[in-house]
Amino acid sequence: MMSIKKLLKKVRDGYIIKQVDKLELPVFKESRLIREYVVFSGKVQNVGFRREVYLLAAKLGLTGWVRNTEQGSVEAEIQGEELRVRFLINFMSSLRRAKVDKVESKILDLKIEETGFEIIR
Repeated sequence: MMSIKKLLKKVRDGYIIKQVDKLELPVFKESRLIREYVVFSGKVQNVGFRREVYLLAAKLGLTGWVRNTEQGSVEAEIQGEELRVRFLINFMSSLRRAKVDKVESKILDLKIEETGFEIIR
């Protein structure tokens, strides 16, 4: 039998998958490739934040990684066309399920060999 906590996580994850699937992306103009290190602070853990970053990054064709920090924030390295990276950061900052109080970021060197996006546990 599944615990209540696991059941709630499964329901939440199903909701997130549906939300990202039905999201209509804007038409992006071509833009330069960038890699950005981002820290989202606020109520961003235990709300499916990492999974949503992961799913949205995949939908946008971005590469990189996302993980929780011990300080309670979520950090990520996101690489791809600048307008798509900006869209992801802005979208995640405006989520109602989470409460992003602060976003810090800095531009990094590209990792050309990188091919996917992953959640680091």
